[in-house]
Amino acid sequence: MSQPLQTPKHASYDVVIIGGAMLGSSVAWFLSDTKDFQGRVLVIEKDPTYAKAATSHTNSCMRQQFSREINVRISQFAADFVKNLRSYMGGDVRVPELSIQSYGYMYLADTPAMAATLRANYRVQRAAGAATQLMTPDEIKRAYPFYQVDDIVLGSINRVDEGYWDSVAVFDWWRRSAKERGVETVANEVVAINRNGAGTRIDSVTLKSGAVIACGHVVNASGTRGAVTARMAGLEIPIEPRKRYTYIFSAAQPLDRELPLTIDPSGVHFRQDGRQTYLAGAHAETDPAVDFDDFAMDQNLWEEKVWPVIAARIPQFEAIRLTHEWAGHYDMNTLDHNAILGPHPEVRNFMFINGFSGHGLQQSPAMGRAMAELITFGGFRTLDLSPFGYERIARQVPFEEEAII
Repeated sequence: MSQPLQTPKHASYDVVIIGGAMLGSSVAWFLSDTKDFQGRVLVIEKDPTYAKAATSHTNSCMRQQFSREINVRISQFAADFVKNLRSYMGGDVRVPELSIQSYGYMYLADTPAMAATLRANYRVQRAAGAATQLMTPDEIKRAYPFYQVDDIVLGSINRVDEGYWDSVAVFDWWRRSAKERGVETVANEVVAINRNGAGTRIDSVTLKSGAVIACGHVVNASGTRGAVTARMAGLEIPIEPRKRYTYIFSAAQPLDRELPLTIDPSGVHFRQDGRQTYLAGAHAETDPAVDFDDFAMDQNLWEEKVWPVIAARIPQFEAIRLTHEWAGHYDMNTLDHNAILGPHPEVRNFMFINGFSGHGLQQSPAMGRAMAELITFGGFRTLDLSPFGYERIARQVPFEEEAII
């Protein structure tokens, strides 16, 4: 850590949040916004620059095209929160008015089996109120003439509240507003989590600076390091960092209309990024867990996989120029690609908010609100997010999300 370790102002807090990136900041803000919660909150962040946090390497996308109804509804709340950020923040005129650049997600299926999955997901999404539409290859070609669709069986798109949003603004205002309301954030690191004699609850956390902080609840918001934090409490979760690559490119002949976030059957995805720039994302064919500090690029992936897929799908992209690139990490839940949310069944004051598998930013408003409800009221008051509970992890019974990019 480049800056000196900071010591908390108090020896005890009602809630200690380990990790101050998007999910930790969401929990802190929603606690500060919950009138029935009057406790003291401490956020502990080991790297206040967030240089290696998944939050800092995100593509800031939002979608409702999931295979689980609850995930659709989580994103619907996120869309409402983003579009009404100022209102949610009490009408503070300093808070920007945000919108969602809704160019939509275009899922493409090139086999009958993939098409059947899109149809099944479509039924789930429409039942939940999403504006998803199925498109034949001819319909896709009429709406987006630049696509090559000779191999496509079916497409699925939703142009309402699906696309890009300003996650940086939301992140900044969660932190700023929470601080103004009394939430304390320190640059430090948890090195031990201490249970009581019976092992039934967390009594305190020990910081790298040597301070021992008593706590009422501990929230594990450690992102890709979630399993490491859980292990300090003697608990296990199936979370590991998986590398994801992002590329920004320009085209010699820009498209004549906005490019939806296109999920090619190959797994490569690409979308509009600026007026004349585009973004692509992918992962390597083998997708192992990586070191927390491994952000090295795979120099062959662009030339051998990503660019050929893009150029085949959109022939106009045969002449493009790569301008910059980076690698980020998913905090992958290897059991079922869904979040783990809520208390451990035996250590009840240890709270999980982990394993978002690539859709953490768009789920952060609903998940932060839910965690604040659990801590304040002992249960959910808005969306029932009990399917994400730790019990399924203990029983090894997956709650699968199929629409993972």
